[in-house]
Amino acid sequence: MLTLFGKKKISEKQVANVFVNAIQVLIDEGFEDVAGLINDSPEFVKPPNIESDDSGPFTMIVLAGNIKMIPRFYDAGQDKRITEHVLEKFAELYEIDKMKLAQMVSDTRKFMSRKNHPSKNVINGMARAIFCRYELNKHQEEYFKNLQSPNPIFIQRLKDALENFMWDWNAINEKYKVI
Repeated sequence: MLTLFGKKKISEKQVANVFVNAIQVLIDEGFEDVAGLINDSPEFVKPPNIESDDSGPFTMIVLAGNIKMIPRFYDAGQDKRITEHVLEKFAELYEIDKMKLAQMVSDTRKFMSRKNHPSKNVINGMARAIFCRYELNKHQEEYFKNLQSPNPIFIQRLKDALENFMWDWNAINEKYKVI
C-alpha cells in the first residue's frame, strides 16, 4: 500500500525481520574477512590467529552497535518496539532466551561505552570492543602493549571494515513508512 508521499508502509515487526536477516547474512559472510584483516595486520608482531568460526564476540558487538543506533532514527516508543522485535528474532535464531540475549546486548553496549569513553562514536566503540574481546593487545608491539591501547592505524582499518556491518536505517526510512 502506498501513502500520499509514495512510501510503502511496513510494520515494525517486518523492519525487525529484514534487519535481523540482513545483519546475520552480513556477519556470516563478512566475519571471515574481518578475521583475515585482523590476522594479517602488520601492526601485530605475531598474528592473533582468529579462527573463521570464532564469530561469537563479533556477532554480539555488531548486534549491540546496530541496536544502539535505532533510537537515532525512530521516536521514543517506536525504537523500543523495534528493538524488542529484533531481540525476539535473534533469540529465536540463536535458540536463546530473549531476556538473556537482551542482558548480553546490554552488557556489550556498556562494555563498548566504557572502552570508548569519552567518545560517543558507535563504530569506534565497536572497534575497541573487538580489540578487547579478542585480546589483541598481547599481539601488539611493546609500545602499544605497555600503553594498553590499540595501534590507531589498526583501529582505523577495523573501523573502516565495520562500516560495512552497520544497518542503513536512512535507506529504510526513505523507502518505507514504518507503522
